[in-house]
Amino acid sequence: MENLTEKSAPVLEESVGAVIRELRLKEGLTIAQVAELAGISRGMLSKIETGSTMAGMDTLARIARSLGVAMSALFSRYDATTASAQHVKGGAGMEVVRRGTKSGHTYHLLAYGQGPVKAFEPFLITMEDDSQTYPTFQHPGMEFLYMLEGQLEYRCGQQTYLLEPGDSLSFDGEAPHGPARLTQCPIKFLSIIVYPRGAE
Repeated sequence: MENLTEKSAPVLEESVGAVIRELRLKEGLTIAQVAELAGISRGMLSKIETGSTMAGMDTLARIARSLGVAMSALFSRYDATTASAQHVKGGAGMEVVRRGTKSGHTYHLLAYGQGPVKAFEPFLITMEDDSQTYPTFQHPGMEFLYMLEGQLEYRCGQQTYLLEPGDSLSFDGEAPHGPARLTQCPIKFLSIIVYPRGAE
């Protein structure tokens, strides 16, 4: 019986790195120039381009701006052959750093935008301890939270909500929001941001 091996999907880091390199060369820019515009070291940009490391979303956004493209363009080739569905295995979501977050507060992005406009972003968020002050976020669109583990007081506008496993919370992303107090750690919850049509 013939052995059939399935062709593996492109690795996310390599796909993003290849697109960044191609866009940089197309614009006639050096690694040093893009690194300076993006506010990162040349060594870091080189590692990102070769796929040996994956930058956080803030860094990717700065690189995209320095290249004059939307951040979603950096993910344009990832899993393009199976664009009808995207399968991310458990634990394989890209770890990202959101502005203001520190250690003990981990975001895993569970799906990557493939079109020209970002439609939604689903995160698995893990919080291990309450040793820091958590930031306040604001963004376009709606956000939906679903608690999986632990207890969390979550601030949205002027209100604070106690979230326990099985609870959900949905709200307008333009309202200032973020964790107020971690009442029982470790905490895990899903955060799904749905952007308005035409949002950049």
